[in-house]
Amino acid sequence: MFIRPECQWQQEKGSALHQWIKQQINPNPNDVDIIVYGALLSYATEASTKAQYPNAFRKAWPSFQSYNLDEQINLRALAVVDIGDVAIHEKDRMLSESAIEAAAENLSIAYPRSLTCLIGGDHAITACSLKGIKNAFPQDRIGIIQIDTHLDARNQEEIGLAQDSPIHQLIAAGVVEGRHVYNVGLHGFFNSPEMIHYAREQGIHMITLKQMRRDGIQLTIREMLRQLMYEVDRIYVSVDLDALDIMFARDVPAATPGGLTAYELFDILKLIGENEGVRHIDFVYADPKESTLRPETVKIGVTAFLQWLTGIQLDYRNRISKKGKAML
Repeated sequence: MFIRPECQWQQEKGSALHQWIKQQINPNPNDVDIIVYGALLSYATEASTKAQYPNAFRKAWPSFQSYNLDEQINLRALAVVDIGDVAIHEKDRMLSESAIEAAAENLSIAYPRSLTCLIGGDHAITACSLKGIKNAFPQDRIGIIQIDTHLDARNQEEIGLAQDSPIHQLIAAGVVEGRHVYNVGLHGFFNSPEMIHYAREQGIHMITLKQMRRDGIQLTIREMLRQLMYEVDRIYVSVDLDALDIMFARDVPAATPGGLTAYELFDILKLIGENEGVRHIDFVYADPKESTLRPETVKIGVTAFLQWLTGIQLDYRNRISKKGKAML
């Protein structure tokens, strides 16, 4: 089900990410806080083309330390394990999608207490992953926070499962309800009237960048999480890197003018990490067709991942602190 990633590290002493994050195919469930895995499914038309980002993501690890100077917190207290990449089919996209769904289901069952982080490829993997999680927890209501410039809700009956149809498919399949989908980062001229009409019809919450900047990022994200915690049993976050302004992600195919700054994305991910209801996350769509990913784009994605981990560690620390005070 999983194959070893192209980037392999020998465990050694040190504080860089590649010296801290373990690489194991079958770790002990009791020893894992966060599971990282990749899906090389690419939106490129050639079935044999594999997504660049999972391996580029790992290759950037030696450039980062585990200590967050801004928050004065060391992430090494978290047990993070990279279990490799989903073994996708080189020529059959449908088999690849089924493999990602099965992998997400098996991980959810085998590691029920662990958080999962999926690194992709195109946005279609979000639908595959969520379907697998729903298979594992059929009674759970699932909420989605989609950080994206686009609604990605095109009619999948017309185009099949593609990078701009995962939300439509998930709603049509009954995996999620539209009212439990919150789309953050919408702006400008990048969503069709038909797709906006569909989103309104389904009750999808469309939070524009203009609205979020007016009301404040912290207030907006905290209120969204508060509402979802009241409505659902687990929260899935999908980070489409095309939500970034094109100046921060010039090689992300659908990046646009006026999107999120890197700093805004980092703040959002830290706040999301602080919420215990968020159980799953993915980072997708850093997937250029005809070029190699720029190091700056890759490093922004890794930093966003680390900001999410920072939020998780801050939440753990705050909960321990509250328990300590309660015992006094």
